[in-house]
Amino acid sequence: MAKMWEGRTSADTSQIADDFNSSIRVDSRMYKADITGSMAHAAMLGECGIIPVSEADQIIDGLEGILADIESGALQIDPDAEDIHMFVEDVLTKRIGDAGKRLHTARSRNDQVTLDLRMHLRDDIDGILSGMRSLIEAILEIAGDNKMTVMPGYTHLQRAQPVTFAHHLMAYAMMFTRDIDRLICSKKRMNVSPIGCCALAGTTYPTNRRKESEALGFDDICLNSLDGVSDRDYVIELVSDLAILMMHLSRLSEEIILWSSWEFRFVQLSDAFTTGSSIMPQKKNSDMAELVRGKTGRVYGHLMGLLTVMKGIPLAYNKDMQEDKEAVFDAVDTVKACLDVFAPMIATMQVLPQNMMKAAQEGFINATDVADYLVRKGLPFRSAYKISGRLVSKCIDEGKVLETLTLDEYREFSELFDEDIYDAVDLTNCTMRRISEGGTSPESFDKQKEFVLNAIKDLK
Repeated sequence: MAKMWEGRTSADTSQIADDFNSSIRVDSRMYKADITGSMAHAAMLGECGIIPVSEADQIIDGLEGILADIESGALQIDPDAEDIHMFVEDVLTKRIGDAGKRLHTARSRNDQVTLDLRMHLRDDIDGILSGMRSLIEAILEIAGDNKMTVMPGYTHLQRAQPVTFAHHLMAYAMMFTRDIDRLICSKKRMNVSPIGCCALAGTTYPTNRRKESEALGFDDICLNSLDGVSDRDYVIELVSDLAILMMHLSRLSEEIILWSSWEFRFVQLSDAFTTGSSIMPQKKNSDMAELVRGKTGRVYGHLMGLLTVMKGIPLAYNKDMQEDKEAVFDAVDTVKACLDVFAPMIATMQVLPQNMMKAAQEGFINATDVADYLVRKGLPFRSAYKISGRLVSKCIDEGKVLETLTLDEYREFSELFDEDIYDAVDLTNCTMRRISEGGTSPESFDKQKEFVLNAIKDLK
């Protein structure tokens, strides 16, 4: 294929250099954005009198045909092309003749490539948000069925205080709503059109950048042409958001891995989302959750890679920036794949409430409630804390739990104890009584659910 940039040089590069320089294997996925952007550009050129309207219409018709042929499979993208932009322009020129050569008037590949990338990533964000909605809906469904399921809450991976399984899951739902908010904000900042910035300095042609921008669904235009072609903040911001999202998925994956182990047995994953061992027939491995946990490092790596690529680049465009697409596309694909498997894995997960309750009972996680009981009877908290701690020591020494101590045993430590202590240390009561905003009570869950539903209501 002839080089579009032949002129100043003979464009007689070696095959090795051509292969090294080519980005078609990565950026070919942007064909729709490239063609759609070119159609809007041709329309603007015609409307502004920069090229004849008849030729603008001819270009648009030709581009529509190329798009239809690519999507139907009638036209295969040439893997030997330099990039998707040159491929489309070359095919267009072969189909409609010299009129196709007018398409690149008043633009450069520098502004064209970032236009395509912004348009493509906007759609990718919508796809990720859709996956986030499915995941949150799965979490809300299983949480709603477990508003009364008591389990140990942990700090330092030590049993701490009783919570409900619903409350624990809603903590992740809150994390994911923040991820949604970040992605929406990222998309908004991304949605600024660079087309018309040209190579770096704008153009002498009387273009209408705002009309072209509006036709492509952008909210505004880049106001500085140097910034317009050299900015990749939107790519780095998106991958940063995806890294945080993956961190949240990884944390939940770690919990699922622990919960489904024989040591915990809080949940059982569906056979559809586990694997076995080639040698140990008893094994049921949570491989999907483990893979999500592992792939988190992959997205982190892309973030660091992008930051490193951009850290020393002077204005304006440099070829280093071609490295942006492979990183961001793989990060997007990784997150989408993780969300695709995570939502049904959660939806089909079996909860084992009896095991959660047993772990809660054996962990003395109602010790704080004993102290609070004494405080309500008039004892200072520090004194109540010490008595509660001594009661736990007694239980450990004698193989008992707080619920099974007799009233006489309680009164060995304080005369303030009465029959109502058993109501105070009942684990279900302990969780239901935490009525402070954000606590473990059913009323709190309902408020949290309402908040989360509001966060996803506009997502498709």
